[in-house]
Amino acid sequence: MHRTYSLRSQRAPTASQLQSPPPPPSSTKSRFFGKGSISHSFRKSAAGALGPELSRKLAQLIKMEKNLMRSIEITARERKDVAKQLSLWGEGNDDDISDITDKLGVLIYEVGELEDQFIDRYDQYRITLKSIRDIEGSVQPSRERKQKITDQIAYLKYKDPQSPKINVLEQELVRAEAESLVAEAQLSNITREKLKTAFNYQFDSIREHSEKIALIAGYGKALLELLDESPVTPGETRPAYDGYEASKQIIVDAENALGSWTFDSAAVRPTLSIAAHEDYDADDLADEAQHLEVTEKQWAEEGKVEA
Repeated sequence: MHRTYSLRSQRAPTASQLQSPPPPPSSTKSRFFGKGSISHSFRKSAAGALGPELSRKLAQLIKMEKNLMRSIEITARERKDVAKQLSLWGEGNDDDISDITDKLGVLIYEVGELEDQFIDRYDQYRITLKSIRDIEGSVQPSRERKQKITDQIAYLKYKDPQSPKINVLEQELVRAEAESLVAEAQLSNITREKLKTAFNYQFDSIREHSEKIALIAGYGKALLELLDESPVTPGETRPAYDGYEASKQIIVDAENALGSWTFDSAAVRPTLSIAAHEDYDADDLADEAQHLEVTEKQWAEEGKVEA
């Protein structure tokens, strides 16, 4: 059987890897917890119940993302198993089915590989969110200290308005408020910076993954074109299959396309409506007004004709 070429052989770094070096393996790739959903639910609920109150919601989001990534990891592993099984099944069929299912298995296996790479890049987003969670956790004590001193002052003013402790506490409150202002400003700055960085990681990983999957789908459909689906009558011999070189070339082309893909060559190029509005200058507005005036005159003339 012509089973000599595979995308799974050793390859040089792709263009996208040279442009943006791959991150380290995801920290979620652990076999300790297995596949069960009980551990997923436990981690999710524990994240929302423990830790500083200010950071609990984000901590729960980070744990949910970890569960999501482990689910993708399971999908990637099972997709590779499916690809192998497809090739095993096809091996016992006619030459054309044997060759094409083997090559389809190679492409589907590559989808599993891409999902593994997607997890590693997606984890950069999750790790970046952790830095926001950490700063939220560090701000919580300053908020609590300020509130505690405020409550003590209010209590003393009610119970013992002449207490000398009130002046001491008020001085402490001034210092606590100053510390809180610094912490809150740091939280505000870091949240904006890291939120933007985190979701750039996420959308870049989604964009690369989606476009590479689309490439594989296109080459998979090209492989199917080699399959002779014309019906034969009983006793008739189907023409000998001669698509080995063509199927191999499709796989080679697929590998080259995936290897040369970069963000600069991406098919999808996002545009911002806000940018469009900024380019919509006074001349454009004048043209729109003139067009509207002409249209209103035409409507008025048509109304006179109908009348």
